[in-house]
Amino acid sequence: MSKAAAGFLAASLLGGPVSRAGAQEAVVETAQGSFVIRLLPDVAPAHVSHFVKIARAGGFDGTTFHRIILRGIVQGGDPLSKDPKMASRYGTGGLGLLKAELSNRPMARGAVAAVLRPRQPDSGGNQFFICLSDQPALTGQYTIFGEVVEGMEVVDAIGETPVEGDKAKTRVEMKVRMR
Repeated sequence: MSKAAAGFLAASLLGGPVSRAGAQEAVVETAQGSFVIRLLPDVAPAHVSHFVKIARAGGFDGTTFHRIILRGIVQGGDPLSKDPKMASRYGTGGLGLLKAELSNRPMARGAVAAVLRPRQPDSGGNQFFICLSDQPALTGQYTIFGEVVEGMEVVDAIGETPVEGDKAKTRVEMKVRMR
């Protein structure tokens, strides 16, 4: 089977449209601008399928990038972050749904990976993080299921959001749509 046919088949099975290159992509819209994540079903099929399902259902819409480590990562997608009254619990929701799909793919700038509960490798779910810089110490420890292919400057701007500890002081809401 050709690569294009395999990509079409994978995207079809995941229920999404196929872009010109056969890759499935998510557009993440924020007040700072938009960026595009190319999903990697060949690396982490269950995580990609879950992300697509949540995105198509509007499950990421209104969630925030609630955790920011300066020049390290931005983290979002927690369903609890839709409610500002739940701020003390941000980072705890939507986890424990997926088993790890680890790879040797480098945890490089722009990598999109599943958030885990501490010391629980099979605890992925709705939350994800994006690397603002290369994070070689994290390679092989988290499931990488996508990569930012457009708009990394927007992710960098999100990473400049003022924080208290590692929690964003202001809401950086997102809306995710598939293309």
